[in-house]
Amino acid sequence: MKTKIYLVLIVFTSQFIFSCSSETQNWTHFRGSNSDGHAAVEVAPLRWSETENVVWKVPVKGLGWSSPVVYGNQVWLTSAEKDGHEYYTLCFDLESGKLLDEKTLFTAENPQRIHGTNSYATPTPCIEEGRVYVHYGNFGTACINTDNFEVVWKREDMPCDHMQGPASSLLLYKDKLIVHLEGTKDPYVAALDKNTGETIWKSVRPKEIYDPLEPVYRKSYQTPIVINANGKELLISNSAYMCFAHDVNTGEVIWTIEYGYDSTVSQPLFYNGLVYVNSGWIFLDNRERFTQQYAIDPTGTGDVTKTHVKWMYEDEVPQIPTPVIVDGLMYMVHDRGMVTCLDAMTGKLVWKEELKGNFNSSPIYAAGNIYFINVKGECTIVKPGNTFQKVAENDVDGTVKAVPAFVGDKLILRSDKFLYAIK
Repeated sequence: MKTKIYLVLIVFTSQFIFSCSSETQNWTHFRGSNSDGHAAVEVAPLRWSETENVVWKVPVKGLGWSSPVVYGNQVWLTSAEKDGHEYYTLCFDLESGKLLDEKTLFTAENPQRIHGTNSYATPTPCIEEGRVYVHYGNFGTACINTDNFEVVWKREDMPCDHMQGPASSLLLYKDKLIVHLEGTKDPYVAALDKNTGETIWKSVRPKEIYDPLEPVYRKSYQTPIVINANGKELLISNSAYMCFAHDVNTGEVIWTIEYGYDSTVSQPLFYNGLVYVNSGWIFLDNRERFTQQYAIDPTGTGDVTKTHVKWMYEDEVPQIPTPVIVDGLMYMVHDRGMVTCLDAMTGKLVWKEELKGNFNSSPIYAAGNIYFINVKGECTIVKPGNTFQKVAENDVDGTVKAVPAFVGDKLILRSDKFLYAIK
């Protein structure tokens, strides 16, 4: 009897340790495995430079602003030639930085033009056991077997006039791979069967609303999230001009809010029963373009613009970086460096502090601190709370637009030329 009890305890303990290890060793999506900017780690690096606490540093072929994803001992990136003629995947060993696999997935003879600040490999992949999914917008979407590095399926038949290049990252939810292809003509979101790549559903933005808009105001680059609201599985997609909540299983639009114009990038958030979405750029009353942050009760139906918006804030709201919420406080860094801390439930200002530099990368909360990394690779680490508390400053050489991944005791950071493991 005692032997059986010991065996049960051993099995339970082993499963618990494996579960904890799996949670801290994997980083499966843009902004983490839960798409919330939180790293499930107990320790994280506080001090580093080009010569200090770098476990390994390896060159990355081509150019891409996509963020790394990690599963087990593999780190995956997408990249592309600067001219957009070739599109790559790269897989590195987590412990050593050794290149395990590199392949050219797609080619384009006459690729669409992109904005000078974008790349042809900006969408972040997503990963699960045995499979990694990669996306280059109009240029192609694919699934790769991570055990043998063979391509499982490819799609090159999903059109999009990006205008400024692709940027929306992938979302994996149960058996579905969610892709956003929202350009200047017939913007849409689709759910693909993750096993075959076949389309399960496709939802084109309503023509009666979008066709009268100038083409430039139809495009967006956001990455969606899935939430559960009153038992409904909702895909939250803050597109250009308005936000849509879809039934993630069917694509049906459950509710919408209308906010403005152009180029939504920042990812939605979900906290304590509220959805937080970013409007993208708005042009009103001859003001310089600005962005609004909305808090929405997600339980409504139809047009909920006038009924379910709990608060709206518009003073130095970021257009590109996504905020992070920690213990009821929202921390957001404006593209030009102003950090704003808000009460997430009321939208009231708690504090503001300006950091140096410009920001594209979204802040990440890891091991009790928030990491803000600017475009020049300078990282300011801040203690969350009711006042601004700087913990440390660090930097690496080069340009950083990707979101870092935190796994185990390492920070995986991508610049324009290198991939770093920092400990």
